[in-house]
Amino acid sequence: MRALQLARPGDRLSVLCLGAHSDDIEIGAGATLLGLMERGVRLDVHWCVLSGGGVRDDEARKSAMDFLAKAASAEIEIKSFRDGFFPEQGEAVKQWFESLKGRIDPDLILTHRRDDAHQDHRQVCQLTWNTFRDHQILEYEIPKWDGDIGQPNVYVPVSVAALERKIELLMAHFGSQRSKQWFDDETFRGLARIRGMECRAPERYAEAFFARKVALI
Repeated sequence: MRALQLARPGDRLSVLCLGAHSDDIEIGAGATLLGLMERGVRLDVHWCVLSGGGVRDDEARKSAMDFLAKAASAEIEIKSFRDGFFPEQGEAVKQWFESLKGRIDPDLILTHRRDDAHQDHRQVCQLTWNTFRDHQILEYEIPKWDGDIGQPNVYVPVSVAALERKIELLMAHFGSQRSKQWFDDETFRGLARIRGMECRAPERYAEAFFARKVALI
């Protein structure tokens, strides 16, 4: 299979990362971002978490700072929309998306998956596509008890070092989530191993995404 590159070492790539909750971006695309920086891609990242507040706000900000420590530039934005009620707050969330569109024009957007079982995740994905209609969008996956893991069509092989750093940071920063049965290193490593097997990743691990539209030139 012929591999396509998002960016080459030394290239500059602007990335908008969107997550409904404080750990979503890290779980879905953390190793991909770390791997790009590991390979020498200069990332300009706008990192947005829509549901913060209290301890989760602090977790989100500190985690983002560590994940983006080697980025060329990083802006971290934490909002306070009510967890679990994004569809009921649709107008306010939509207004925020419209303001975001006026501030940035990214090369790549990482967002939730359209068919995710969590209503907040689906709302973020829908508004991403409604708002950014001429951008490259990749939808990441979040494992959960709902059993909604799908069949991705884009794979990003990641190094062992990038994956282990992702897991290390997740375990270090999200104490509020460690009591959840699914939130552990075996879940994150196991999913990455399955995705790595599916794309024959050189170091056995990968993160996977859903691409609804891709333009090749």
